[in-house]
Amino acid sequence: MPHFRTTRRVEFGDTDMAGIMHFSNFFKFLEVAETSFLHSIGYSVTWQADGVRYGFPRVSVKCDFFKPARFEDVLTMEVRVAKVGTKSVSYVMTFLRGDDKLAEGLVTSVLCRGTAHGMMESIEIPAEMRAILEAASVH
Repeated sequence: MPHFRTTRRVEFGDTDMAGIMHFSNFFKFLEVAETSFLHSIGYSVTWQADGVRYGFPRVSVKCDFFKPARFEDVLTMEVRVAKVGTKSVSYVMTFLRGDDKLAEGLVTSVLCRGTAHGMMESIEIPAEMRAILEAASVH
């Protein structure tokens, strides 16, 4: 599978007084890209089945910044599945403005289900979902 790509415009509210996208908003964009990727393969970051809530909460997120994004820039967010673990999936997400690489993030999410006590517990990624995620892997 080729890299998944989605775009999003930097809005005024995403920026600081200098018109540069505030670093914290890159993390919001990472989440948008992850959700869009999962939708593209028939899943989501949260859903309910047979009365049980499932989801992919993030357990690790980092982002390295190379160039600023500015108000009204249209960013391309490229998502690549870096690793599918027993219970987790890790993505590399690259932010592009044209050919300029602005930032690169790494997101790791764990598949969880809700318990009867309102808590979440991690579970193994089912074989069908694993196969789809691995087919989207860069390896």
